[in-house]
Amino acid sequence: MDDRFNTAAGWVLFAGIVGLGLSSLSSKYFHGSKPERPETLGYIIEGAEVEGGEAAGPDLGTILAEADVAMGEQQATARCGSCHTFAQGGAAGTGPNLYGVMGQPIGTHAPGFGYSSALAENGGTWNFEAMNEWLLAPKRYVPGTTMGFAGLKDDASRASIIMYLNSLGSNLTPPAPQEAAPEENGEEADAGEAAEAEGAADEEGAAAAEQDAAAEQDEGGA
Repeated sequence: MDDRFNTAAGWVLFAGIVGLGLSSLSSKYFHGSKPERPETLGYIIEGAEVEGGEAAGPDLGTILAEADVAMGEQQATARCGSCHTFAQGGAAGTGPNLYGVMGQPIGTHAPGFGYSSALAENGGTWNFEAMNEWLLAPKRYVPGTTMGFAGLKDDASRASIIMYLNSLGSNLTPPAPQEAAPEENGEEADAGEAAEAEGAADEEGAAAAEQDAAAEQDEGGA
């Protein structure tokens, strides 16, 4: 009886040692016990954004060129009208009056309004680039701002609001759309290389023909 018990106990102990060893090896191989992900991803999922980056879109000049001021007025009234007024001399609400805001210093354009210290100390001017970044993500553009607006991701709506604000006594000149860099036409390049190769072959053939003619003349003279 004791022999059987000792044999069974020995096998159980052996199995435990084997299991512990396999667990240790697998954790090292698969990096499973580490809370952080590997430094280099095994593969990239198509369409997923890289951490810390954003997909590149049209330049600001392009989206502003396609803006609709009437649409911007509607969007501004619907999205911003509960906190802001837009008429010249309009009273401030939760946010300042926005008439003539474009081109004015950030955080000071409406005298008497109590701006947050983060916005008042930000510096800069409400130009097209600044307003675009502000409307895209206010808390990212000015960390610490008390503005509750989460941001507007749609390029067309954002650009239209900017151009509407610009029409309210500012009329700044928006940046011009950037021209796309010309792409090299692969077919034309290939055709040019083929033509050069053909011309070189013709020159070699002509040189060989001249050499043959000269050799024939030498033989005839001899």
